[in-house]
Amino acid sequence: MAEKPPPRRSDATRTAILAAARERFASDGYERATIRAIARDARIDPSMVMRYYGSKEGLFDAVLDVDLRLPDPRRVRRHDVGEVLVGHFLTLWEENLDALTAMLRVGVTNSAGAERLQGIFREQLLPVARQVCPDPEQAPARAGLIASQVLGMALARYVLKFPPTVALAREEVVAWLAPTVQRYLTAPHP
Repeated sequence: MAEKPPPRRSDATRTAILAAARERFASDGYERATIRAIARDARIDPSMVMRYYGSKEGLFDAVLDVDLRLPDPRRVRRHDVGEVLVGHFLTLWEENLDALTAMLRVGVTNSAGAERLQGIFREQLLPVARQVCPDPEQAPARAGLIASQVLGMALARYVLKFPPTVALAREEVVAWLAPTVQRYLTAPHP
């Protein structure tokens, strides 16, 4: 059996750049983050950032290339989809805090960031709603309501760090949000 080749130095450099960029975009936002500051944080020359990503916008796109890895709702009992989605989003935030904080922060302060978030919504969350909701024509509105809940909690808990939301145990967050997300997905139109 052949051994795996060692990781290339360029892979380590790209990883360092992306990690530094996530932290910098999360803390400074898109407008204030600079290639020089990101390169300094990654302990590389700024020309390397340009070499790999071409521009600040190219780097930003790479940072915001997020796959939510949403669970397939067809593999979940219909009345459990809300709980599964809320738990999934909490795990996603906890495991990818810098990337998702950067995405959320930049999404609310920069039009390119907002467009990226809209694309993630359209390509990843909307199809889940279409599979679950009783009327596929209502899927966009229902997916938008779900996004308002999970992004609102993420903003309050992980970005703004409101003490009451930070103090909630994970199980409490799921217990509070899951019924609302479930209702958005499966309840009859009001």
